[in-house]
Amino acid sequence: MAPPKPLSTLDILICAEEEEEEKRSYSYIEKRNMAIWIIGVMFYKLGLETFQGSITIIALEKWGDEKHRKYGLLRGLDQLFQCVGSILIAPLIRRFATRNILLFTSLIFAVLSALLMIIDFGTHGRIKTSISTDPTDESKAPPYLGSFDPNTLFPIMCSSGLVYGMIELIRRIIPRDIVGGNITKLRKMDALVHILYEVSGTLSALLSWLLVSRLGSVYGLVATPGFFACAAMAWHFLALPSPPKSTARASYAVQLLYGVKYFFQSISKGFCVIFTKRAFMWLPVGYSIALYTHRYIENGLIPFIAQDIFHNPAASRILVSGSNLGELIGAALVFVLGDRIPTPMPWIRADALLLLLVWVLPFYPAQDTSTGALWRLAPLFIPISFGWAAGDVSLAAYIQSALAGDRDEQRDENISNLGAVMAFLYSVYIVLFAVLAPVLGMVADKGGDVRVTVVWVGGVQVSVVAALLVGSTFVPRGGAGWNPRLGG
Repeated sequence: MAPPKPLSTLDILICAEEEEEEKRSYSYIEKRNMAIWIIGVMFYKLGLETFQGSITIIALEKWGDEKHRKYGLLRGLDQLFQCVGSILIAPLIRRFATRNILLFTSLIFAVLSALLMIIDFGTHGRIKTSISTDPTDESKAPPYLGSFDPNTLFPIMCSSGLVYGMIELIRRIIPRDIVGGNITKLRKMDALVHILYEVSGTLSALLSWLLVSRLGSVYGLVATPGFFACAAMAWHFLALPSPPKSTARASYAVQLLYGVKYFFQSISKGFCVIFTKRAFMWLPVGYSIALYTHRYIENGLIPFIAQDIFHNPAASRILVSGSNLGELIGAALVFVLGDRIPTPMPWIRADALLLLLVWVLPFYPAQDTSTGALWRLAPLFIPISFGWAAGDVSLAAYIQSALAGDRDEQRDENISNLGAVMAFLYSVYIVLFAVLAPVLGMVADKGGDVRVTVVWVGGVQVSVVAALLVGSTFVPRGGAGWNPRLGG
């Protein structure tokens, strides 16, 4: 019998390519889980946008003369409790199946949105009808709202923040459970999920405006419990690996204490990593301040414009839809051009320049408050959010790649450098928003010329941020070029 013919170099290369292609392709169960996860995420985003949109409008309608300060405090507490939620969920992930946690948290969101309608109904609220009101009279709430104490929004928003933080943490770790550790699969899945998430966000902002305009700020939540319930039903069918069982498992309270301990240790370690390496010193500006500015534009400046210029809080949803569309375009463009633009510097500089478009707002003709004027103004927020989203996506990839293979990574098995850096950067953002949002809200509540207020809380603020962003991009070694390959 003749010996088998040895494989040629070409045959070996073809076999290797086929093996690599097989690794990059998704199995049936991975495709199934991806489809279920994306369907659930899109329903979740529909519920989240309609819920937060109605909360925003209720706050602006009910809080009277202190509306912007209290609303800023409300959003700041929401961000703080998101952080707490991410700490609370960490021990639960080790004890219970991920899909069960998703099911439970989604149903809590559904209950919270239904609770607002129940409270309003119990205090003689009703669905918005053709009641005629003076839109410029902001001293009292619309007559179709119930007589409930508007401070009720604080415990509801704090509770939703806890749940939101739990789901957001799971959103960051579940892709690995679905497709494993293959970087190519993870990148493709992240791209697809992110794009469809923003598609859902754009549509849900418009849906929120439509529901609130027809039914009122409270009963505009009528579809929200259903959206969260649909997300829970979809995620129930996820086939994910169960958490490992251990006979010597610590109690939840002990694990929670360790979680709190590791959280603060992460912040401390992140501070040390960032401020001892030139490659990372600029990140508190490039990431945290940029994130704060984008969130303030969506959750502070846009509601102020809707209320004080258009005298219609529901108008904020149209403007937010433009912002969400900009995020979609920015994220998609980075995924397309990621190989040609290796660093986030061009995107961050573009973000700084596009932020200056906020200066258009003080010169907007305040006498034109029609719905048509809203649709003409919404496209302004597309490039503003496009710049931020492009910078955010590329910066996240930069941080991960820069910390890959770090020599200090294995010194502490409980806290990775990547986790520590992200914990510190996100904590800086939380503190900035929690402090500045109520302060700027007090400025907005002082009244006077609306244009002057927009100049200070909008134009001047983004000008300072733009200068900081551009300056920060020159800190890393080699950052002076237009499209540099950064050193340490």
